[in-house]
Amino acid sequence: MIRHQAQIRVRDLNVRYGSLHVLQNLSVDIPANQITAIIGPSGCGKTTFLKSINRLIDLTDGARVSGEILVDGDSVLDPGADVTKIRQRIGLLAQRPYPLPMSIYDNVAFGPRIHGLCNGRSLDETVKHYLQVAGLWEEVRDRLNMPATQLSIGQQQRLCLARGLAVEPEVLLCDEPTSSLDPISAQHIEARLKEIKQRYTIVLVTHVLRQAERLADHVIFLYMGSLVESGPARDIFECPREQRTRAYVSGEIS
Repeated sequence: MIRHQAQIRVRDLNVRYGSLHVLQNLSVDIPANQITAIIGPSGCGKTTFLKSINRLIDLTDGARVSGEILVDGDSVLDPGADVTKIRQRIGLLAQRPYPLPMSIYDNVAFGPRIHGLCNGRSLDETVKHYLQVAGLWEEVRDRLNMPATQLSIGQQQRLCLARGLAVEPEVLLCDEPTSSLDPISAQHIEARLKEIKQRYTIVLVTHVLRQAERLADHVIFLYMGSLVESGPARDIFECPREQRTRAYVSGEIS
């Protein structure tokens, strides 16, 4: 069995919204080049955890964060850290696609233009490459100048995936990325995630246990803001150590 080194290390992470203690003393490792699914009931802190990893939590009024999050040894929560660079290294695919109000081409080219990230390719080659990675190139190759908002919602989500990857992140955070999609479009996104995990560390929040079973190599189970159990997906789904994990994966609690 190949053992994957932890790329993200979380130690004693606490997040509070005012008097509400959302995440409590969370310590966990997330392995590189795998899909890690974060599962747990609604309101258990899954999205808050995700937003803490790339500092989007900073945009939430009243949020207070303490503890440590290290990505390849670099402290994400360091007050002196460059948040723009953190969010370049750690991308986010949200629940709903939000294409920029511009063409398909310009959506993908936006990040490389700003950051100068073409990796030896021309801008045209860069746009084509990431549309291919997102599984969208063949569908849009003849209409790249069309407004992105005219794509179907499933195509828009794949476009947002291409746009996110075009800034060359190391980590991709996915916050229920198929929850607003039809089943066929959801299958497209799942297929892309499985294909790209060799090159990226993927952290996926999902409410759908079957999706976690299909995609995850590693699982983190949160309950009421605390870590209950984490480990290889097969262990979590087939022989969980904790009673609350057994109850959740069996459907006794939701």
